[in-house]
Amino acid sequence: MAIRYICPHCGTQHAAIEHAEATEDRLGFHFLTPEERKHIISYEANGDTVASVTCEYCSEAIYRYPELMYPLQ
Repeated sequence: MAIRYICPHCGTQHAAIEHAEATEDRLGFHFLTPEERKHIISYEANGDTVASVTCEYCSEAIYRYPELMYPLQ
């Protein structure tokens, strides 16, 4: 079981932690509100935990071009 950090915008994986002692509590996920947890944390069928974290490149692009956050459909 791993904890993976993935950008929700571009899909790039930032990091993966596959250490038994790397629990959600040790990583600070317990500080998230229930709404934040629902938005940020998801679980895959294989038991992996996925944390959606915007990468530096997407963050910069959204800062410069806010319309990228909510593109027209």
